Amino acid sequence: MARQFERLAQKPGVRFLGNVEIGRDVSLAELRQIYDAVILATGAAQDRKLGIAGEDLQGVYRSWPVVGWYNGHPDYHELNFQLRGPAVAVIGNGNVAIDLVRVLAKTAAEMKASDLCEHAASVIHAAPLTDIYMIGRRGPVEANFTSVELAELAHLAQVKPVVEGAEIPAVSGIGDAALARIKDKNLEILRGFAEVPAAGKTIILHLLFNATPIAFEGGAGLERIVLQESGGGVRRWRIPVQTAITAIGYRGVTLGDTPVDLQSGVFVNDGGEIAPGLYAVGWAKRGPSGVIATNRPDSLAVAEKVAAFLRQQPAKAEVQQRMDALLAERKTEVYNFAAWLRLNAREIAAGVSQGRPRVKAASWQALKRAYGKAASA
Repeated sequence: MARQFERLAQKPGVRFLGNVEIGRDVSLAELRQIYDAVILATGAAQDRKLGIAGEDLQGVYRSWPVVGWYNGHPDYHELNFQLRGPAVAVIGNGNVAIDLVRVLAKTAAEMKASDLCEHAASVIHAAPLTDIYMIGRRGPVEANFTSVELAELAHLAQVKPVVEGAEIPAVSGIGDAALARIKDKNLEILRGFAEVPAAGKTIILHLLFNATPIAFEGGAGLERIVLQESGGGVRRWRIPVQTAITAIGYRGVTLGDTPVDLQSGVFVNDGGEIAPGLYAVGWAKRGPSGVIATNRPDSLAVAEKVAAFLRQQPAKAEVQQRMDALLAERKTEVYNFAAWLRLNAREIAAGVSQGRPRVKAASWQALKRAYGKAASA
């Protein structure tokens, strides 16, 4: 993805304006005044809440900040994430939940060649974990895993995955043939977890299906989760958990007066068009589903809409000059793509001695310090 970004950003007519924040340095309305068209590719950056008692207890976290924290997003560098054990719960049945489980469960040796940030690695690998619960209110057929991510759970060095709360059917029974292939593969993988040997494993991964969290309980911090059988069941039970991370879906963040659908959490749009000259792509358009490959066809379709719109409009004059003048007036310290390339090279070089892809500048202070050096190089 980084290499593709580099190729695109160096094409004629493409400019990268780093350290420019919409709403702080320039408004969406000002962008629309300057440019002929604006495309929002902002994703879905706000966690949905469970809306249950105890959600604000110490030890209960939402996935977006935690993922940002261990991935080196500077907005979350100061997150005081305390991974208390021995039991942790990840609530959700999608790929974000799997990503969280993999990062929390892998050994230091398994993560050695990754770009996991050191501030996160020191916390994660020191945690005394014996049990990880991945909790989903739906059954195994309805879970939104992709097969490659799900299959990796069977190959983690210290983890024994165990499916609980559901019988795994032989086939999904879904009418859509393409979707059925994916679901049937996932069911095959889940059944295969029973063959993973338990010998030498120090962490049990409990995959709980048909279990709906109805409360977090504890005194000074989280101590247990109350679960209820999904689908109108009357059975309730508690599991002792000291840390919980919710990954139950995301919604877009409002920009200016751009409307967001309250139910789906995406910008209100018609095939990607929010208004004439304003568009959305990816998760901002279609919601938090799929990876880059599954969102790409939508982006191509929106690009065609934008091109058709531009052919019917007189081009606005002095776009680059007007944007630069506005940012200069706001005293915004803008980093161009040449600076980004040098920063990228520095991060990669820092990782070479450690056998890692890169060592990230993970705080705003470190990032701006490195960017500043890059800009003056």
